[in-house]
Amino acid sequence: MIKPPWIRSVRRALLAAGATAALAAGLLTATATPSQAATQGPCDIYAAGNTPCVAAHSTTRALYGTYNGPLYQVQRASDEATKDIGPLTAGGVADAAQQDSFCANTSCVISVIYDQSGKGNKLTRALKGYWPGPAEGGNDNLANAFEAPITVGGHKAYGVYVAPGTGYRNNNTNGIATGDQPEGMYAIFDGTHVNGGCCFDYGNAETTGNDDGNGTMEAIYFGTSSGWGSGSGTGPWIMADLENGLFSGVNRGVNAGDPTINHRFTTAIVKGEPNHWAIRGGNAQSGSLSTFYDGIRPTAGGYNPMKKQGAIILGIGGDNSNTGQGTFYEGVMTAGYPSDATENAVQANITAAGYNSGSTSTGTLTPGSRVSLQATTSPCCTTHYLRHNTADTKVVISSINSASSATDKANATWIVRAGLANTSCLSFESADKPGQFLRHSNYQLYLNTDGGGSSFAKDATFCPTAGNSGVGTSFQSVNFPTKYLRHYNYTAYIAGNGGTNTWDNTRSWAQDTSWLTAAPWN
Repeated sequence: MIKPPWIRSVRRALLAAGATAALAAGLLTATATPSQAATQGPCDIYAAGNTPCVAAHSTTRALYGTYNGPLYQVQRASDEATKDIGPLTAGGVADAAQQDSFCANTSCVISVIYDQSGKGNKLTRALKGYWPGPAEGGNDNLANAFEAPITVGGHKAYGVYVAPGTGYRNNNTNGIATGDQPEGMYAIFDGTHVNGGCCFDYGNAETTGNDDGNGTMEAIYFGTSSGWGSGSGTGPWIMADLENGLFSGVNRGVNAGDPTINHRFTTAIVKGEPNHWAIRGGNAQSGSLSTFYDGIRPTAGGYNPMKKQGAIILGIGGDNSNTGQGTFYEGVMTAGYPSDATENAVQANITAAGYNSGSTSTGTLTPGSRVSLQATTSPCCTTHYLRHNTADTKVVISSINSASSATDKANATWIVRAGLANTSCLSFESADKPGQFLRHSNYQLYLNTDGGGSSFAKDATFCPTAGNSGVGTSFQSVNFPTKYLRHYNYTAYIAGNGGTNTWDNTRSWAQDTSWLTAAPWN
């Protein structure tokens, strides 16, 4: 039966009091320090709050203080061999060097995201549902293992970059809430890598791969979709995908209490129990959580009681709708409805972990280095730098100096990444537009997110060679090896030394394709 509101209030107060006592006893660490974060993980905190993890997924770090098993598996393109990637130490950050070594001179995808909870709820490629994916047999794509590099606690790690068409799933789970059973979940997402497609989710879904009706899902949605519901501002928003609706509050539509939240690393929480659920969120790098909704289930038919089926999805909707995009770093699902105090302690652990955007040095062509690329063509362009436009996605060169605006300096700054199509080459991520890469399309250069197309990784990969003019470095297109990154009439292309396109003009080609690696403007 449904408890009267005053009984729920008393129950909440008792739970909060118990959690406070646990905090005082040191079971929950609401002000975790980095040393504490290394010996206690989010799932230890949930267990202390009597809401243990029943699924714990992360490619960046262990989520238990003693966990020393595999975090995820990569599969390389050259021979389809696989390798499990574990933490550097028990309870620590992922050993990204294992991935770098195994995937050297080729590319890799993330083939498995292991469950650290011991329940066996690992995530693998999502198979065809009601909506087909772009891979063979209508299945979904797997994430490029190098597309979301970051650092955690100063150590390199890789997230799960979900382009449209990418998805992970487990339809045969153990211990995940079903029916109207209580549960909680959190995830850390990239608050800048979003779209309005359906649906970038993490959480509880149908076991059938179909839309089985209202209340058959309970998952975190993150993005800018507004067709079913939205919050204030332009998004992105944390919402609950409860099937046939993205809910920012009690019913479909606009809930002004659910704000736009776009921190580079965003903590997103959804939790639910009989006729009660909540949305919470915050900055995964600092600060506390806020509550954006806390109330009854939707009053539309089918949501009270819930009819959850207990599958787990990542990056897709319950019916395999796969046009959303986003980046996932870690997330868990719990048995039972976590208290706010428990979640606050988990948030403190997350902020203490030290998530960072992944720039580790400056001025070199080493992956992780922040650089600017200076043109060498004289006399026109030696004060010009490669940059993306503010008004559109085109890549150009323009004069940048110490008096230039902060926006211009940021637009002319890049983070060097291991090549998305071949790790012996390079890709260039925008420093001010995380998750967006320099890529060619019809030979012209643009700044784009990976839209799920089969050629994006190759279009965004360039192999450094000695400068064609004898100065600096030239960047050879990995999929058009006779063409190099060139500026022509102040616009960037890949161009050959002679050819049918105007930008293949042989005049000053060697200089136009030679670049100096400079200290970053931003």
